[in-house]
Formats: sequence, structure tokens, C-alpha cells
Amino acid sequence: MLRTVLLHALGLLLFTTVALSFHPALTSFRPQTSLSSSRRTFLQTSLKTLPVLALSPLLPSPSLAADVDRVKVTKTKTAPAGSPAPSIGELAAIRFKANFGETVIDNIYDTPEPFYTRVGSGGLIRGVELILPQMSIGDRWVLTIPSDLAFGDKGRPASAGKPRIPAGAEIIFDVEMVGLPGKEPELIDLIGDV
Repeated sequence: MLRTVLLHALGLLLFTTVALSFHPALTSFRPQTSLSSSRRTFLQTSLKTLPVLALSPLLPSPSLAADVDRVKVTKTKTAPAGSPAPSIGELAAIRFKANFGETVIDNIYDTPEPFYTRVGSGGLIRGVELILPQMSIGDRWVLTIPSDLAFGDKGRPASAGKPRIPAGAEIIFDVEMVGLPGKEPELIDLIGDV
């Protein structure tokens, strides 16, 4: 993830540098002016702030910790000690059942294959995304997620095979971490710790 963020930031800096080099006011062969020195200053400042900007999405924020605390977690099954846990950006295999009240939104326990998601990618509702990095393979937890960390004030309209979720709905999310491709203990035992 860090590598991706740095590559995107470097690409943005390179694009800006190239774009500025073709700007009409900057392409003349005049002696250095305040404009060319301001371009140099801009580039120097950009290179100094690039690492800070690239790392800022990875820094924990006080609001993140407060949001995590607002998700009620009931541990129904605990993973064995030493079970691997996902890091942000890693692929995780989960099974889950989500509902509000008695209405089932989705049930992956009924499918032959688990649901694969990249941890922290935003592919799931925010309340679940906040909790997944705390789980290990074998954990099964029931999450009670407040509406603003789920579907919010707008809810979600009905779609093919999915019910409408009303505004302000608290979501109950029963989730089990069933695999972390590349981190499963059997695979690590077979090929050795890399």
C-alpha cells in the first residue's frame, strides 16, 4: 500500500513537472527571472513535502479510533493464539451475514466460496472496514454498526436480490475471518516462513 501511495505521489509530481516545463511563460530562453526561480522553489518544496503527503493516509487519526470504539463487538468464536491477522491492503477471505432488524441484507454463509476483500479498500461498509484489521483467521465476531458507519442518512435503495435499507438503520454484521491468501498457517508450514 505504501509503495502504491508513493508511486501515485511520484507520478503526480512528475506530471506537474512536465506540465510546467511546457508552460509558455517557462519555455523561453531568457535569463533566469523571478518566474524561473519560483518554479525551482516550487519543485524543491514539492520534493520536500512529497513524503509527508504520501504517508498521511496511513497515519492514525483521532476520529478513526473514536469510530472503532463506536462499533460494538461480540466475539462468538476466538481464533487460536498466533493466528495470522490481516494488514491494510492485504486480501482477506471472509464469510458474513448482514441484517437490519429481521431483514437479511446479504448472507455469504450460504455460498460455497467466501467473499474476498482487500482490507481497508472501502469495499465494505466503514464499520466493518474498521474492525477487519483487528481480526485473525478463525475469529467470528458479531458487529453492531451505527448507521453513520454503515449506510447513513440516505440508506440504500433496493437492487436486484437486495432489500432496501432505510435511512438511519443500525446494521448487525456477523463476520468470520476464514483466510488470508499467502498467510495461512498450513501454507507457511509447507513452504517455510519467507
